Amino acid sequence: MAAADLALLLAALAMLVLRGAGLLVAGSLRPEHPFIAWATSVSQATLAAFVTLAVFAPAGAVASVPLPARLAGLMAGLGAYALLRGRLLPSLCVGLGALVAVRLALAG
Repeated sequence: MAAADLALLLAALAMLVLRGAGLLVAGSLRPEHPFIAWATSVSQATLAAFVTLAVFAPAGAVASVPLPARLAGLMAGLGAYALLRGRLLPSLCVGLGALVAVRLALAG
């Protein structure tokens, strides 16, 4: 796995771990509690900001990934998010898979 792909995967996993830890801490609250909704929104907004920066203003290892591959990953992830009714982890996996597939297609 390329360094850029690993960086994206680790960032997504870190966000999901933090989100899960927050939900464990707030385990005594109902899922529809306003604090849980707020924490979910902040987590998703943070991830959206990272993805936007990674796609349009990459730095470090991510800068070596071609723009078409980054855009393909973004579009596939957003499409999966819509089709899967907001399930974040499967959508991230679909987007990362599309990114890797297009990157390999462009390299070969």
